Amino acid sequence: MNRQKSFEQEVASLYLVPTPIGNLSEMTSRALETLNKVDVVACEDTRNTKKLLNAYNIQKPCISHHEHNQQVSIPQILEILEEGKSVAVVSDAGYPLVSDPGSQLVKACIEKEIPVISMSGANAAINALVASGLSAVHYLFYGFLDSKSSKRKKQLQELCEFPYTLIFYEAPHRIEDTLQDVLEVLGNRNICLARELTKLHEEYIRGSVSEVLEICSTLKGEMVLVVEGNSEEKEIDMEQAVKHVEEYVNQGLRTKEAINKVAKEIGCSKNELYNLVHQK
Repeated sequence: MNRQKSFEQEVASLYLVPTPIGNLSEMTSRALETLNKVDVVACEDTRNTKKLLNAYNIQKPCISHHEHNQQVSIPQILEILEEGKSVAVVSDAGYPLVSDPGSQLVKACIEKEIPVISMSGANAAINALVASGLSAVHYLFYGFLDSKSSKRKKQLQELCEFPYTLIFYEAPHRIEDTLQDVLEVLGNRNICLARELTKLHEEYIRGSVSEVLEICSTLKGEMVLVVEGNSEEKEIDMEQAVKHVEEYVNQGLRTKEAINKVAKEIGCSKNELYNLVHQK
């Protein structure tokens, strides 16, 4: 067990610092305080991060840490932390680790009992979700779908029955193809396409997949696609469910265990299934 109390003592720590997704004024005071406090900033692109730091008159050494150099950068960052220096991790926009490398570094720090401290900040997925007009009670953030249509369709097929709102990131040059696949696999659901969030040309396009497809070839900028969850009620064959329980019992499970297992697998009521099993 690893139990971390982030504010009880001042020790070298890894800070996960969100950066603005477009609007520079959305940098929080705590994020700025942290960037001023740490010894080193580990970033996706040192050029972009230096522009951000310069905008706030922060002078800190930056080291490169991205998907393609992690084997080198992680040991380098760990060495800095073990020397008693603190490191802030940032991405080019939004949260580090969200559709962005960093999880291996966090895991390595936790294994060495180096505190990992996250903070609040801008997030494109949540921005898009809460203004989409779709349910924000339960949702799944998926990130980027595969760039190849065949793999993308397979991923969408796995999400087809999912009842919660789905959130994807997408690049402008792929959005039309992605929406075609969404239409084919998930159907003509209600969606919201949010683009250029927090920037001057921010736009929310709400409608059915087919409606948004009519204009998406003209759209530019980073995009978040919010898709309505599956609202179709799934018919459950309770007679078949009872047979599944009997099969599990014949395989050696106790009746109660078999009922719980089948109810979880098909999404039916355990009590209803229990009553049907014991009526036989």
